[in-house]
Amino acid sequence: MSSAGLNNQAPTPLPLRWRRLWLLVIPLGLVVCMWQAAQLAREQALSNLQDDAENELRLSAANLNGYLLRYDYLPQMLATREGVQRFLASPDSQNPMPLNRLLDRFRFTAGVSDVYLLDREGDTIAASNWHRTNTFIGQNYAFRSYYIDAIAGGQGRFFGLGIKSLERGYYFSSPVWLDDTSPDAQPDGVLVVKVLLDDVEESWAEQDAELFVTDSDDIIFMASQPRLRMKALHPLSDQQRQALRDTRRYAMEPLSPSGIKVNAPYGEDSQLVSFSQGPLSSNDYLSLTRHVPEFGWQMHILKPLTPVISAQWIAALMAGGLYGVVTLGGGIAWQRLRLRRERETFAERERHTLARVRDELEVSVERRTRDLVASNQRLSDEIEERRRAEASLRQTQDELIQAAKLAVLGQLAAGINHELNQPLAAIRAYAENARRFLALARYDRADANLEHIVELTERMADISAQLRQFSRKSSERQEAISVQACIDYALRLFQSRLREGNITIIQDWPAETLWVKGDLVRLEQVLVNLIGNALQAMKAVPEPQLTLAACINQQQVIISVADNGPGIPDAYLGHIFEPFFTTKAPGSGLGLGLSISSRIMDDLGGKLQAANQPEGGACFTIILPHSPLTYTQENSAYA
Repeated sequence: MSSAGLNNQAPTPLPLRWRRLWLLVIPLGLVVCMWQAAQLAREQALSNLQDDAENELRLSAANLNGYLLRYDYLPQMLATREGVQRFLASPDSQNPMPLNRLLDRFRFTAGVSDVYLLDREGDTIAASNWHRTNTFIGQNYAFRSYYIDAIAGGQGRFFGLGIKSLERGYYFSSPVWLDDTSPDAQPDGVLVVKVLLDDVEESWAEQDAELFVTDSDDIIFMASQPRLRMKALHPLSDQQRQALRDTRRYAMEPLSPSGIKVNAPYGEDSQLVSFSQGPLSSNDYLSLTRHVPEFGWQMHILKPLTPVISAQWIAALMAGGLYGVVTLGGGIAWQRLRLRRERETFAERERHTLARVRDELEVSVERRTRDLVASNQRLSDEIEERRRAEASLRQTQDELIQAAKLAVLGQLAAGINHELNQPLAAIRAYAENARRFLALARYDRADANLEHIVELTERMADISAQLRQFSRKSSERQEAISVQACIDYALRLFQSRLREGNITIIQDWPAETLWVKGDLVRLEQVLVNLIGNALQAMKAVPEPQLTLAACINQQQVIISVADNGPGIPDAYLGHIFEPFFTTKAPGSGLGLGLSISSRIMDDLGGKLQAANQPEGGACFTIILPHSPLTYTQENSAYA
């Protein structure tokens, strides 16, 4: 082995060490990048969450403050009412019912829970809930602070559970003076208004946060989460619990701990908390506290940290993805550089080989090109021949359809001739009479005859217009077609045969217009063919009956034409739509009507079916896609 070969193999262990080092550095860099991005996203998300929580807490505190203070004036106003003072002057000698009803009207008008009047000893002598089983009348509330403050001459406020109702409420009280002119005068009673707090809590439930209010003893007496109410924010000692029971503020509620735990402080008046128990134990929260000085309360908001966690994951994944893209880009660049060096090394050696292969390839390509050109020419000739054949087939089909329509017109000729002969005879008679009246100078009678002649010519024009419309060629233009109008038009072509045959027509379709997308002329031809076949099938029926129906079923419009004739033999049902197949007598038809009608339905994206009815007679069903759009008269047929 040469020394050059030894020198080329000596550096081999060095790249191996570098590869091992990169295998350690790259994952470590990924972890550091994702961790750092998650930390930055956490701080930003927490800052945004804190701003949102501060705004929501400020608005909720203002709403609570405004909701309660709007009732502050009410007890003072009611305390000055003459009826209240007159009753308080001598309650034993008066009927309390007028005052009870007055207080109830004030309760209903102001939207509060209860209004009641206490005498000087704290006994309830009148109340808005006098008619309830838990009425306040007869109860003594001298122990309540709102009574103590008001009987001392001030305005009282109190919150807690009702003694009788056990409902949470806020109480406003005001002294009732019978004589306030004396310097040493004392109040003779206290008027109390109770306001429930449920409406405020219901508005909190609409927010994407948990709100609750605590008093100076850290008791949660208002909360958007019902299971947090009447809980102690932090565990109470026996002395604190006994002191609260002595005030009877919260009756005999157990005041169990809420289970809140402070995980970490976060800024001023905010903390990261969680719950060890209860309905909020499944999430971590950002907690903010705001003082409500008007009532001496603390209002708290808990915002779930779910957006923060989501932001961390998104940032970490994005950072990891970016790190991966950069790493992959570096690897690709290194790989491209290595491949470029290899290509340069082998370029000179492969140049001659590539030149030889290129020459062989050019010869092969030229040979295959000649073959492809010849094949392409043959294919073009076949395509052109097929196009001419399809055009000829289409022309033949259209001519056949037009011939079938003219055949139907021939069948209708006798009836239409009768329809035209009657107006012609009448026109002749009116014209002769008009000449006679003109000769006699009776111009009014002559003008009346001429008016009758005009009406008869309009009728004849309508009949000929129907023939021209039915005999016109299809435009093959797709448009919106009114099913009901199309059926009415087809029936007008058979008016004479329907009258002469004394045929009963039953029409069954909804009141609203049914729309289908298709070719108006072709659909008319199919309906005319089916109605004409039905009339011919009922020639020997003593009481012929033609049933026309239409409905919508699963985005499809189903049109049926049924008769009470002899029906179709079962052996013929499978061949009824074959060309030149007919059950009529020789010379009565070519057997193309149903075949053409079936082909028309296939072209319109629908289908035509035939069946016998259980009660007798044949039923032909047209199925077309429903057109749900509303079309105007300009782009809709029979709009």
